[in-house]
Amino acid sequence: MQLEPYISDLLYRYECVTVPEFGSFLTRKTSATIHETTHAFYPPKKVLSFNEQIQENDGLLARYIADVEKIPYEEASKKIKKRVKYLKSYLVEGETIAFENIGSLSLNNEGKMLFEPSYSFNYLTDAFGLSQFTSPEVTRDLHKETVEAIEKVVPIAVTPQRRQSRGYLKYAAVGLIALTIGGFAASNYYVNQIETHNQLAQEEANTQLESKIQEATFVINNPLPAVTLNVKKQYGNYHIVAGAFRLEENSDKKVNQLKELGYAARKIGTNKYGLHEVVYASYEDRLEALQALRDVKKTHNSDAWLLVKAIEE
Repeated sequence: MQLEPYISDLLYRYECVTVPEFGSFLTRKTSATIHETTHAFYPPKKVLSFNEQIQENDGLLARYIADVEKIPYEEASKKIKKRVKYLKSYLVEGETIAFENIGSLSLNNEGKMLFEPSYSFNYLTDAFGLSQFTSPEVTRDLHKETVEAIEKVVPIAVTPQRRQSRGYLKYAAVGLIALTIGGFAASNYYVNQIETHNQLAQEEANTQLESKIQEATFVINNPLPAVTLNVKKQYGNYHIVAGAFRLEENSDKKVNQLKELGYAARKIGTNKYGLHEVVYASYEDRLEALQALRDVKKTHNSDAWLLVKAIEE
């Protein structure tokens, strides 16, 4: 079974896609960039990386394969395990594994995995439809040479003979200066009038406001005591799922049981199958959620899994 199509689908929606007992593909959003030399514009994108240290099964990949292929979760997990065994044996032989639209993996001399991401694919949905393009360099010297050539052909100097033959220009210039001075004077007068009007209106508004404030001022002789409430609200899009129940009363019982054990359990609504989901806790940080999931799987419930979902509080 090829894992690439499923991993590729999940990279659009999640920051981390873990292949159990193999490693995790991570994404990091970067802004648009411009290459200084080639003048190429690159849209914002998700940069891919690989971390072989994160191998703990969070259930994301197996559950997605199970939903797509309409098979049980356990069967999907077996298929992943079989594929991972094949990939590891391929790497040990010194071969390079190519994941379509994701990148390639190989082993170095020390037995560590080397990942080379694919730069021809963008998993950032906000940048859909945006592509790389190159803008030609702006050559300002070329425009300068064009202007100088025009000036040589059409000079703009005025000779004494032209001044004598065009005496009317002198009177036109005098008239233009007079109109300009008159326009400035009228403009200043109009602006002063507006400022005076605004100042009077502001003073009148302030007077009315002070009058209303004085009328509305009163004193409470016996003020109520201040009450401080400490409300702790669940935040975060990373949820450790304890189970899903068809009857809501069963989900309430599960929440109470987990709270008695010290977990910050709660219900997060129903899933697409109409089942009421109960979680151990919710987290803002993905790494913190993964660490908490490992603890839960070791100490309480090996079937717990991580759900990444934005929930309106």
